Amino acid sequence: MKKFKIQKVSGAALYVMLAVTVVILLLFFFGGETPVEQRVVADLSMSEPAQTDTLIYWMYILLGVTILVTLVAAGYQLVTGFIDAPKATLRSLLGFVMLVAILVVTWAVGDTTPLVMPGYDGTENVPFWLKITDMFLYSIYILMGITILLIIGFGIAKKFK
Repeated sequence: MKKFKIQKVSGAALYVMLAVTVVILLLFFFGGETPVEQRVVADLSMSEPAQTDTLIYWMYILLGVTILVTLVAAGYQLVTGFIDAPKATLRSLLGFVMLVAILVVTWAVGDTTPLVMPGYDGTENVPFWLKITDMFLYSIYILMGITILLIIGFGIAKKFK
């Protein structure tokens, strides 16, 4: 009975978010153009939909809801896991700790030298954002390498079973 209620609530939430997304997309594509004097694009001859900000804010909201639901679900699963099987839960927590360790190490090796970008006058070419970018790039490289090694390793191990 509880599972059925959860499915109804999550299904309703999905349909509400889908309906709002469709309305915002329709406004974005068919809501007209921003007046030329209010455009923020560099080339004023390019079109700029009037509802661009609405679409971007809706994507931020969806991202925030996704992160919140993921963290709450992970926390709930962690708490119930500790109640049911503490050793197995600690073992699964090891993966999270290793990910945090990778992020810390890749943050530490990130470069803070400002990039030379002709024509760029933005404020993101500063050490903090450069280190964040390096952290994500290096982390992706490391995790992709680990994934490839695990695929190869498990393939070889399967042949010897």
